Amino acid sequence: MSPTPMIHVALLPSSGMGHLTPFLRLASLLLQHQCHVTLITPQPTVTKAEEDFISKFHSSFPQVNKVQFHLLPFHDNAAATTNTSTDPFYQQFASIRSSSRLLSPLLASLSPPLSSFIYDMTLISPILPIAESLCVPHYILFTSSATMFSFFSYFPSVAASTLFSEVDVVEIPGVSSIPRSLIPPLLLIPNSIFGNIFMEDSPKLKKLHGVLINTFEGLEENVLEALNNGKVVKELPPIYGIGPFLPCEFEKNGSVTPLNWLDDQPSSSVVYVSFRSRTAMGRDQIKEIGEGLVRSGYKFLCVVKDKKVDRDEEEGLDEVLGFELVKRIKEKGLVVKEWVDQSEILSHKSVGGFVSHCGWNSVVEAAWFGVPILGWPQIGDQKINAEVVSKGGWGVWKKEWGWLGECVVKGEDIGEAIKEMMTNESIGIKAAQVKEVARKGMSVGGGSIVALQALKELWKKKR
Repeated sequence: MSPTPMIHVALLPSSGMGHLTPFLRLASLLLQHQCHVTLITPQPTVTKAEEDFISKFHSSFPQVNKVQFHLLPFHDNAAATTNTSTDPFYQQFASIRSSSRLLSPLLASLSPPLSSFIYDMTLISPILPIAESLCVPHYILFTSSATMFSFFSYFPSVAASTLFSEVDVVEIPGVSSIPRSLIPPLLLIPNSIFGNIFMEDSPKLKKLHGVLINTFEGLEENVLEALNNGKVVKELPPIYGIGPFLPCEFEKNGSVTPLNWLDDQPSSSVVYVSFRSRTAMGRDQIKEIGEGLVRSGYKFLCVVKDKKVDRDEEEGLDEVLGFELVKRIKEKGLVVKEWVDQSEILSHKSVGGFVSHCGWNSVVEAAWFGVPILGWPQIGDQKINAEVVSKGGWGVWKKEWGWLGECVVKGEDIGEAIKEMMTNESIGIKAAQVKEVARKGMSVGGGSIVALQALKELWKKKR
């Protein structure tokens, strides 16, 4: 009897921790299912957090084939002429797309031959011809919610209309109504990088062999069903909900200070506040958050970030918050400026609520640990994700707070919203139910594991 051919999967993430994290967790999942994995990482990274994350991953999984994809310098390639954004993450998206032609020899040299190629959702148009030349199944990992993917796939149908600038609500067939106020602002700006990516890439979804999403039936069952039944867009490839992607051991940062403090707090008594890697708030808003946390009356662990790129962080807490507020905060909670292991915090027994921007990784982590959310979307897909939480009944979302920078939300309002999240029994019950179905999906016979096994069978046939 001949040995079973090895399944070899190559993964290509894009820019930022929000895109890198699900790829590394997917890599870990594939390793658990006896796949050989090649990780292709664009270099240099934008942030030190990405650099450290990749290094820790490879130290923990030395069996993963490590391939560095060295990008053309941004100002020396076509990306610089077509992208006027000064955002370093958006510049990186553009650079990866413009440098994609350099991937062909990297992929061709891989051994054993590939069974599957999975790349980032922002890279469809430039990677598609390369992926097709490999003659292997190729997929995107969509790093947001299935609801956001439904909008992504349906977007060209709406944006092509001359009346798009006047549209108040986007009706996505079989899914939901998306008010204009929820649409990522960059998509409403003519010739923005993400608007152009949506318009260029969405029509090519039909050429993929499938779309992988870090979600599960208990969280977005109706959306997955609508997508796979052709209600949103006809002839889409299969959409696989293979989440939740679980946090890995290598993600622990070795810092025990927050955990030591949490260990001393009563069960479900602490509010965790974090807007993660892409959100840099103004000093006035950060101070109001501190004021709101004090006013709420609850103990809290708050991660503060006032620079978009972590390499630029220099000021201490006293400079960011002011000495007097820092003194009051220290009586009620703990504030840190360093990167923390969010999964360790959300899994801690003392944490009873999560004030979050509703980046999709954070939403799925909160679902896995059954932690209620106070959603405060800041940019991009986060309002659509917050709507998933709100409709699911396991969180609170104050829509009037708007996008990042539209207004300064006052501490009094923040404090009241935190109280609502922490005291609403129905929200807590629903969060516990979401936790239960998340774990069912990742158990033997669960929907997510069945979907992954179906993918593996397809990859075996292509060997």
